[in-house]
Amino acid sequence: MIGIPRREAMEKHRVRHAGAPFLLAVSGLADGGRLSFHPRHASEDWHLRRRGATSPATLACAGVTSGRSTPSRPAAAFLFPFLLLALALLSGCAGSLIPPSAGPAPGTAAQPAPATPRPPVAPTQPVPVVAGENALGAGLVPGPPVAGLVRQSERTRAAFAAFKLSCPSLLRRADQSGLTRGQDWATACGAATSWPEAGAADFFSRYFEAVQVGDGKAFATGYYEPEIAGSRTRSAAYPVPVYRRPPDLIDVDLGLFSDSLKGRTIRGRVDGQKFVPYHERAQIADGGILAGRGLELAWAADPVEFFFLQVQGSGRLRLPDGSIMRIGYDGQNGRDYTGIGKLMKDRGLIRAGSMQDIMNWLRANPAEGRAIMNENKSFVFFRELTGAGPLGAMGLPVTAEATVAADPRYVPLGAPVLLSLDRAEPEGVWIAQDTGGAIKGPNRFDTFWGAGDRARAIAGGMSGRGSALLLLPVGTYARLAAENGWSTSQP
Repeated sequence: MIGIPRREAMEKHRVRHAGAPFLLAVSGLADGGRLSFHPRHASEDWHLRRRGATSPATLACAGVTSGRSTPSRPAAAFLFPFLLLALALLSGCAGSLIPPSAGPAPGTAAQPAPATPRPPVAPTQPVPVVAGENALGAGLVPGPPVAGLVRQSERTRAAFAAFKLSCPSLLRRADQSGLTRGQDWATACGAATSWPEAGAADFFSRYFEAVQVGDGKAFATGYYEPEIAGSRTRSAAYPVPVYRRPPDLIDVDLGLFSDSLKGRTIRGRVDGQKFVPYHERAQIADGGILAGRGLELAWAADPVEFFFLQVQGSGRLRLPDGSIMRIGYDGQNGRDYTGIGKLMKDRGLIRAGSMQDIMNWLRANPAEGRAIMNENKSFVFFRELTGAGPLGAMGLPVTAEATVAADPRYVPLGAPVLLSLDRAEPEGVWIAQDTGGAIKGPNRFDTFWGAGDRARAIAGGMSGRGSALLLLPVGTYARLAAENGWSTSQP
């Protein structure tokens, strides 16, 4: 869920932590007291930035995110005693730092187009489940025939193209949801190579069956790719640094030390023989603690606009000559995310809490505004994107009005999803190509709307409820039923 994409009073990027920052002492480290870790995998570049819950604060642990960074064996051995403390502190925490999804940049949200959603499928007997926090654990209910659900439209055509792009990954990826195997997708992916886009609806109807995960009650938000004024060189007109990921920002994979912490990472830096939290926003944005280290990727014109681009986690810089420089998420400092919109509303500084209200107040009160922005200690680092993009969690370019962010524990990445909501705009087939730290649980989605004013307006006001069906290769439910002893007559 540019995963793009998150929202608490229309802001997005890392979730708040109920507690003090975590400090991990490390002694006896090799390499001059430094830890050697692999950087976050490139395919995770955008999905950690955007997207999240429109619900107010999902609480998670400070400095914890999902990742695959792997420490060297000596470092891991020295860290083990201290990770026992981490286990105690973090065992009850959510494993993500990405906050609720950001809303629109300045501008008016699109007027919602109301619709009547299709009700979830109502099972007539107990739904079989398999132990685990995934789709099998939530329970599956077979849905109605796909032919009666999917109609030919521009979204269906775009979703078909996005599905074809996802096929190579579908065939080789391990599916966290427990629903599919690589070979399950072979027939559909093989047919997609020569299937005409004009017949996209027929393709989904022929090669897929619908299943409902859990109760099927869906909630969807939206994200987009913002565009702000920027420059490759510093000047009086472009004073705000856009930083690359610093080399001393380190991810420590807690799952190496405790199975209960698998998929969780703390992020910080080495200071002598201690592993400490990384510099917070005020130290970076105002204190200049990273200045002079050659980390400036570009420069932005407006600190308020750049703040909200960081919240989205990816975007475009409109350069002085009119060209576009695209930048994507390349890490975050591991500090707590604080949604300033809710903070300002709670203090009576704004009333409606819209993005326009927030930005107007920050600009009208620059000193106080900077202090408020610094209360969000989270700071996002970027890299330049030169190919197609922005990239989603699969390492593939996301497609406007076809890509949706989902929780991979409940939706196989690359799989089609059929949304029917009380908003007409997202009606139809989407492809789950992205993730987001606040996009958690079955039937929670974040729809990607692209770039520009229309995308900003729709994404900023997107909050739809209704039902969702997952489209799986024909025969998948029967295989799962046989493997788990379910009755294939389950409605």
